[in-house]
Amino acid sequence: MLKITLSLFSAFLMFAWYNPLHENSENRTTPQTRIDSLPNASSWPSELVLTNFAGPDLTPSPACLAVASTGEVFVGVDMIGSLGKDPGKGSIVKLVDSDNDGKVDKHTIFAMADDPRGIIAMGDKVYVLHTVFSKENGLATGMDLVVFEDKNKDGVADGPAKPLIEHISNPKFLQSRGTDHATNGIRMGIDGWIYIAVGDFGFHDAIDRSGKKMTMLGGGIVRVRPDGTEMEIYTHGMRNIYDVAIDPFMNIFTRDNTNDGGGWNIRFSNQIQSGEYGYPVLFQHHTDEIIPALIDLGGGSGTGSLYMDEDTWPAKYNHVPMMADWGRSQAYIHRVTPDGATYTQKEEDFIKLSQITDLDVDASGRLYLAAWDGAGYSGSASKGFVVRAVPKNWKYKAFPEVKKLSIKELVTILKSGSATARLDAQQELITRPAKQATEATWKLASDKSLPLYTRVAGMYAYEQIAGESGVTNLVKLAAEKDIKEYVLRALTDRKGNLKNVPTELFLAGMKDANPRVQLAATIGLGRLGRIEAAEALLAVKVPASFVAPAKDVEGPHATPNSPIILPHIAVRSLVKLNAVDATVKAIGTENSTIALWALRYMHDPKAVDGLIAAYKKSSDPELKKQILVTLARLYKKEADYDGSWWWSTRPDSHGPYYKAVTWESSPEIKNILTEQWNKADAAGKQFYADLNARNRMEITEFGGEEVAVAKEEVKIDFDKIRNKKGQVGESSIEDVMLAMAKINGDPALGKTLFTRQGCVACHSLTKGETMKGPFMGQIGSIMNREQIAESILKPNASISQGFASVVIETKGGKTYMGFITQESAAKVVMRDITGQLYTIKASDIVSRKELEDSMMPTGLASALSYEEFASLITFLSQQKK
Repeated sequence: MLKITLSLFSAFLMFAWYNPLHENSENRTTPQTRIDSLPNASSWPSELVLTNFAGPDLTPSPACLAVASTGEVFVGVDMIGSLGKDPGKGSIVKLVDSDNDGKVDKHTIFAMADDPRGIIAMGDKVYVLHTVFSKENGLATGMDLVVFEDKNKDGVADGPAKPLIEHISNPKFLQSRGTDHATNGIRMGIDGWIYIAVGDFGFHDAIDRSGKKMTMLGGGIVRVRPDGTEMEIYTHGMRNIYDVAIDPFMNIFTRDNTNDGGGWNIRFSNQIQSGEYGYPVLFQHHTDEIIPALIDLGGGSGTGSLYMDEDTWPAKYNHVPMMADWGRSQAYIHRVTPDGATYTQKEEDFIKLSQITDLDVDASGRLYLAAWDGAGYSGSASKGFVVRAVPKNWKYKAFPEVKKLSIKELVTILKSGSATARLDAQQELITRPAKQATEATWKLASDKSLPLYTRVAGMYAYEQIAGESGVTNLVKLAAEKDIKEYVLRALTDRKGNLKNVPTELFLAGMKDANPRVQLAATIGLGRLGRIEAAEALLAVKVPASFVAPAKDVEGPHATPNSPIILPHIAVRSLVKLNAVDATVKAIGTENSTIALWALRYMHDPKAVDGLIAAYKKSSDPELKKQILVTLARLYKKEADYDGSWWWSTRPDSHGPYYKAVTWESSPEIKNILTEQWNKADAAGKQFYADLNARNRMEITEFGGEEVAVAKEEVKIDFDKIRNKKGQVGESSIEDVMLAMAKINGDPALGKTLFTRQGCVACHSLTKGETMKGPFMGQIGSIMNREQIAESILKPNASISQGFASVVIETKGGKTYMGFITQESAAKVVMRDITGQLYTIKASDIVSRKELEDSMMPTGLASALSYEEFASLITFLSQQKK
């Protein structure tokens, strides 16, 4: 359906994306179970009341939603889905519950927008992120962030949308695949920026309203001002995030996942400005260089996100990120605990909702959740609904229209315990006469008696109104211990206001006792762009955990590592400053480790010359070795991204680059490496072979290049299997399904049948086996017996992402059909239905087409008796590794 590949099942079953559902027996509330036949959640905490708000007659295929502070619900209806490509089927529906009984009373089609993926409702403006199609040929031309206005409050946009960012997704792959790995959810922070979750299609030459163009290879977070200016990359190296959760202090959380075929494991992370999270080239074998996720939660597919901060909610369910998981049909809560400059977390089940896509809350505390509910990959007019959740004993309190309030009244709202209310009031305040608004907001920011969330909201309002003229006051405010972290962030938040921001304040912040102040200062020094900060950045200590994974070992990409955060961000800031001279100068000093780390990303001839000079000068064997390691890393670089390619759902994640090319200093690097290799003995030459393999330099003389050796499976005669007719083959699917509900089956027999019926040709059961089709080792955690049975009987009903049948034609007229097991810029590795393996050079491919049918033949269970089929599905339902 949506985002990460919300695809169900190709060869066998519906979603091989997930590992076992995460079980947490602690702090769990007895759930309230579903009590009516209307579309609703299937379980939720007993402290809440859930009601069906709207059904598929109004909100079919709801891909996203947003709620205005005053309670109007805007739902993104997506009748194209993640894999459809026909325009004219998307809309934004506005729903109103005027009598507050938990059900919609009024609705309008607010605007037409294809493939809506994110919505923000703010005052009389509604921001929408959606796919754009050509009126001439009906093909996708990209994705745009736009804003609609409804000043007359009639529930319908006043006119056409105004674009804020254009082309913020790759049109080539929108056309060929659909919107499954495209750009997704949007959310506004209390700093006034719109944060955009970018999937790993990335984008080429996105353009904002100032005319600024930007390109991003892969996924991450981009942000932009509400007027469509100042577009910039916030974080990078995510796979396919769907949304972001932002707390009142601008801490950001999200969920993404790993490769198709590798478990599709969900990783929950704290997104730190300028951080590199490593997907796909660093997160396995170069994990020393990334900010790791906080946890690997097993398989799933994260969708909408919300940071709940509403004082109308019970403390138990407040001040927490709430994260939707489409694949698990579950909303989760993450209990986050500060840990140095980042966090640790603990996940808990929250609300179970069929293929949940999004969630949002209004200023009175009404939480709305959207369910895709089996609408498939191209949308369905009969599937999808929205529910409302409120605490028991909750009383509705109307939120006022902020445009009608005085500055004094708006200031009062900034003191409230509702983050939704504070943001709405703040955004209205910044439109008021500057003199009165700056006075009012500065008073909030500087009042030590107020809650910190109010002061931060006031400070960011003041910063947005005062601009450069507010720097002096903010510098004074930074002297306060409790608010210093946030002031440092605000001072460097807007690059147009940096002229009078003192470097000294940030240098002092680097030495603060609070690691979060140190982090804000480190980020700020990179944004200030002043080269004199390089010395302080180079003084950041690198912890002992900065160790590259052993050869062929997957590193800890989802293990909290708070000590690595500060040096990681210091390196990112050094690279932003292009501090080549200072960094080279630090080689061989006490700051050598961080200097060499930063130099890995400085593809500058001066950096290479400096490294070589330092190598020749040094007499320290270990330092000389680390210099060679750095030079080997610089031998190639990532090719400039032109939007013509994408690394697919199953990219080669060896790293350190995906599409590596040599550059002007490569010959110089090769010369010194070859010179040293020639001097080495047999044992010493292994060091160069390992460098060659790790960095994929492709220097033939060194050897050590890794050769992908994949096991060819025993061929299986599927025609022989499917032509046998037993009880299953002679019965209707409906009769088989009814029988399965009554027969338990023998799992031991099912294990035998898994091999006998040919399942082993395309499916593995343990992580150590060769990855083939959808992984079956955890399928019982995702699907029940009924779902498993239906997916086997109807394999073409839906196809698991990453395992669709692909036909490749090559030079010389050869044709191959199978599924892609690995792909790089140079080659494609394919496995056919019999288990045979083929490696095809990318340069030899003439055409490539993804087929609509599953690679799994129909009828493979036809020869089975009811007892045998029950045994097979029981065996599979017990696979919960």
